[in-house]
Amino acid sequence: MNLRFLAAAVLAVPLLAFAQAAKDKPAAKPAAAREGSIATVNGVPVPRARADFMLQMQLARGAADNEQTRIQIRDELVNREVIVQEAQKAGMAKNAEVQAQLDLARQEIIVGVFLRDWVRKNPITDADVQKEYDHARSQTGEREYRARHILVETEEQANGLIAELKKGGRFEDLAKKNSKDTGSAERGGDLDWNVPSAYDKMFSDAMVKLEKGRVTEAPVRTRFGYHIIQLDDSRPIKFPALAEIKPRIQQQLVQGKVGELIKGLRAKAKIE
Repeated sequence: MNLRFLAAAVLAVPLLAFAQAAKDKPAAKPAAAREGSIATVNGVPVPRARADFMLQMQLARGAADNEQTRIQIRDELVNREVIVQEAQKAGMAKNAEVQAQLDLARQEIIVGVFLRDWVRKNPITDADVQKEYDHARSQTGEREYRARHILVETEEQANGLIAELKKGGRFEDLAKKNSKDTGSAERGGDLDWNVPSAYDKMFSDAMVKLEKGRVTEAPVRTRFGYHIIQLDDSRPIKFPALAEIKPRIQQQLVQGKVGELIKGLRAKAKIE
């Protein structure tokens, strides 16, 4: 789930309009406005809170906090208010599609604010990250393997292919012709580099016992069928340092916690 503040998606409109205006004429200081507002448009105040929120969004994108930025934000919000008033005169605010979009935008903003606040109150700790890192490292192991396989339906078929290999048959050719794993069959059974945990345990247990260039003497049965496995090579794994992948681990843990939160909320809700 995307945990970014969803309000940004609603209000993150490029400031092209006022950027162009800034090029066309020298910046001028805004006129005095009512208390709590930065301007009025046909008697309608433009709230200062709206400008403050847009300023925070622009600062997050790298804008400078200076008078020029604030003038540009004021001009943009005035432009929006002018257009909104004109749209209301045309009756667009009552349009069913507009109402549906406003309702969806409101929901997204509330969801985004709630999740951001929940994540802030339920942070991922360094201990959580370390635990996940250690688990991933233990699951990965010390070596990765490049193997080929031929997958068939029956043990009889597998034994027949092993016999052909012993007579000098080429593994790649037999894989292309016989393997029901069509993805790897096109590559002569090549499964590329992978860690043992990427495979069914029966498969990986047999694979890691092979010497380089050797083929399993007997078919290996998994839930997919019967395999003949050839080990092409193996090599040590260079596992990345914690600092390199810490942000990714944090993101994954946040997503997992939010997923559990939503699952729990759904379990308590009456959904028909």
